[in-house]
Amino acid sequence: MAEITIELRKNGSMKLPGPLVLVDENGQEQVIDKAVVSFCRCGASKDKPFCDGSHKEIGFEGPSFTVKLQTP
Repeated sequence: MAEITIELRKNGSMKLPGPLVLVDENGQEQVIDKAVVSFCRCGASKDKPFCDGSHKEIGFEGPSFTVKLQTP
């Protein structure tokens, strides 16, 4: 079994290991070929769904925690 760790950074983004595939609401797939991908949690990013650091400018506050998923 492999373990996937999702990290929600205190007052920041949600960090996932890559590469990964995003599937939009129309079923279109986009391959993200990076070792780490950071997603916006604050809603202010100009590059949604990705984090662009806007959380620092708006004073976003959110807890930090880690999610560990087991894959077969």
